[in-house]
Amino acid sequence: MTEQEPAVEELSAAACWALLRTTPVGRIAMHGANDEIEIFPINFIVDHGSIVFKTATGTKLSLADQQRSAAFEADGFDFYEGTAWSVVLRGTPKLIKHHQDMIEAFDIEIQTWQVGHKPTYVRLEADVITGRQFTVNPATGTTA
Repeated sequence: MTEQEPAVEELSAAACWALLRTTPVGRIAMHGANDEIEIFPINFIVDHGSIVFKTATGTKLSLADQQRSAAFEADGFDFYEGTAWSVVLRGTPKLIKHHQDMIEAFDIEIQTWQVGHKPTYVRLEADVITGRQFTVNPATGTTA
C-alpha cells in the first residue's frame, strides 16, 4: 500500500500577505557581482503591497540601489496545526529617497536583529506574490 501524497494548497495573494505579517524575518535574493545570486536575511514589515526593510552601507544596499529584479522568501510553521507555509515575492527593490516617502517610512517600525545603525529604508513592491501551505510529515516529530 502506498502513502497518499499530502495536498499542497496554493495560497491567494491576501493569504500570502497575511502570513508575511506573522513573521519578522525573510530572505532577499539579488543579482550580485558576475551575476551571482546574493541572499541576505532581513527583518521586514509589510506595507501597502510591499515589504520594507532597513539596511546600512554595504553589499545589500549597493545591490538594492541597482534596481534589478529581486526575490524575497519567508516561511513559517504552525506547531499546533502541523502546517508549514512559504511565500515568495518578486519585484524591484527601490531605495526610499523622496521626502514624502521618507516621512511615511519613518512611521514604520522595523526591529532589526543585528545591532547597528541602518539608516536606509528599501521597499520591494510585489510584481508577483505566490505562496503554498501544506501539512508537515508527522514522522519529522515537529507536530504537536
